[in-house]
Amino acid sequence: MASKLKFGIPKGSLETATVDLFKQAGWSVGISSRSYFPTIDDDEMKCSLIRPQEMGKYVERGTIDVGIAGRDWVAENQSDVVEVCQMVYSKVSRRPVRWVLVVAQDSKVEKPEDLKGATISTELVGFTQRYFAERNIPVTVEFSWGATEAKVVEGLCDAIVEVTETGSTIRANNLRIVCDLMESVPVMIAHKAAWADPWKRAKIEQIATLLQSALRAEGMVGLKLNAPADKIDAISKALPSLKNPTVAHLYQSDWVSIESILPEKEVRQIIPVLLRLGAQGIVEYPLSKII
Repeated sequence: MASKLKFGIPKGSLETATVDLFKQAGWSVGISSRSYFPTIDDDEMKCSLIRPQEMGKYVERGTIDVGIAGRDWVAENQSDVVEVCQMVYSKVSRRPVRWVLVVAQDSKVEKPEDLKGATISTELVGFTQRYFAERNIPVTVEFSWGATEAKVVEGLCDAIVEVTETGSTIRANNLRIVCDLMESVPVMIAHKAAWADPWKRAKIEQIATLLQSALRAEGMVGLKLNAPADKIDAISKALPSLKNPTVAHLYQSDWVSIESILPEKEVRQIIPVLLRLGAQGIVEYPLSKII
């Protein structure tokens, strides 16, 4: 039987973005509401839908070889895995999420030490217990099944450890952030034995390279244009690009072709500038990967 790499696709908030990312990278993944085993057009891969909260333990056991999950859940389970790379999904958010210590707005708590003997509610129980134990602050940490902000509002606990991106929901509930405990981004993680296996490692690195190249291409476009040769310097300075733009002389002409990669949102500002500098034949085209 041919070797297969077992890949864990995160179920939930990253699920659709991950499937879309695979498509942009060159793989077609099909998900059915009746199955936890997505199809993929790669005979060397087998996919499973797994909740990010559990991804680390399944990768650590070798139930799957590689998967994508938040670094927070890997830390929560203290999973002994290899972190292959970060996977920052711009379609979800380019900002890391933060796990923060939160109290009621009128609480007298100003620092973690003020919670000695307190009860804290959170989904991130293991990490929170270790955080306070490392600082010799005795607390009781309870698992929260959801609606965590409401628990501190209703006086069911003294504080919560909750995930946030901007803090707006926390402020809207008349709560106050005491301090940040952890930042987290999605990461690709691998089983140690899979990472040590030459075939599996090469396959994992192939997937990581192409997924990251697709991530880099999100929000970027290519721009091609023709311009008089004496405008090369002015146009090059005007063009935002990953590196210097590509310039090629047109056959039997004193004009040049210039090509660059730039953020799509900047195109609307740059095209009028290029036209004033004498550019013609401007073409914008989409990108699927940047390697």
